[in-house]
Amino acid sequence: MAEIWQLREAVTRSVSPENFTGAKGAGGMATEGTGAGAARELGRGWKVSPSIDLAAGATATLADVAGPGVVRHIWLTTDRSRLRQLVLRMFWDSRDTPAVEVPLGDFFCNAWEELALLDSEMIVVLPAGGLNSYWPMPFRERAVITLENTSGGGVPVYYQVTYTGEELPENTAYLHAAWHRSHPLGTPAVHTILRTRGRGHYAGTYLAISPGASGWWGEGEVKFFLDGDEEFPTICGTGTEDYFGGAWNFDMGGHYVGYSTRFLGLPQILPPDKIYQARQRFGLYRWHVPDPITFDSDLRVSLQALGWQSGGRYLPLERADIATTAFWYQQAQA
Repeated sequence: MAEIWQLREAVTRSVSPENFTGAKGAGGMATEGTGAGAARELGRGWKVSPSIDLAAGATATLADVAGPGVVRHIWLTTDRSRLRQLVLRMFWDSRDTPAVEVPLGDFFCNAWEELALLDSEMIVVLPAGGLNSYWPMPFRERAVITLENTSGGGVPVYYQVTYTGEELPENTAYLHAAWHRSHPLGTPAVHTILRTRGRGHYAGTYLAISPGASGWWGEGEVKFFLDGDEEFPTICGTGTEDYFGGAWNFDMGGHYVGYSTRFLGLPQILPPDKIYQARQRFGLYRWHVPDPITFDSDLRVSLQALGWQSGGRYLPLERADIATTAFWYQQAQA
């Protein structure tokens, strides 16, 4: 990131319900909106349109802006109980296929029904449901961000998408995010996090897991198969908690201990006062921002689900519920 004191050849714009187009000098001009009743004695310019109502089954376009530019920050809040029933999609350069297609909760590292607070470099979640993304999202021609409501009822959506209009270098890559769920995992107890072809950098993983068996659940290795690797990967970790920067089952004194740091976190343990229970739920993230995993032609990322059984033997967690969100940058949209 450039030093904050260095002036840049860029313009800052922001899209919200108070300025749907992000046009210069066009914010706060609404005469109708979800705040019109509250502002009836104050009039135009006084929080007349702070949000939208997203009906059941509907899709809203949160932003549709021309490039070149970079989305710098997304803030959003809505009904916290329905985060996984809202689907976030992002389209770059007029492509029909989304580069990002992830449940809203999983994109913001909140797959489970209770809110998890995060204090990380790329995703920040604050009381009482403020969802913030700092993933930089470059686009050359156009950026379209949509939100679909697949729940059974309407929800309010407050949001702001801030971007800079600026020229981009030739080696610019596009942000991608893909969600995969295995429920139950089955045999073999291996969950595929990502398969993609092209050139890029793998940038992050969010894991939501419920092990489906009592005891420790995180012996499985995370593997990166790079550029033609077949049976065996180039990069192979030593265990699930190790990949997310922890150690020894996250167990200190007979309790799981959560954490949220710039690039690594275990922000969610449900219920928080239990340990080694079959139906506990966990949320973990790792951002490969200072240590991106580069690939030239193809990438496959997988996670083994392993616990323990009698005789000091690993136990494949075939009944596990695993959902992952992979974040990566790719030079051409996948």
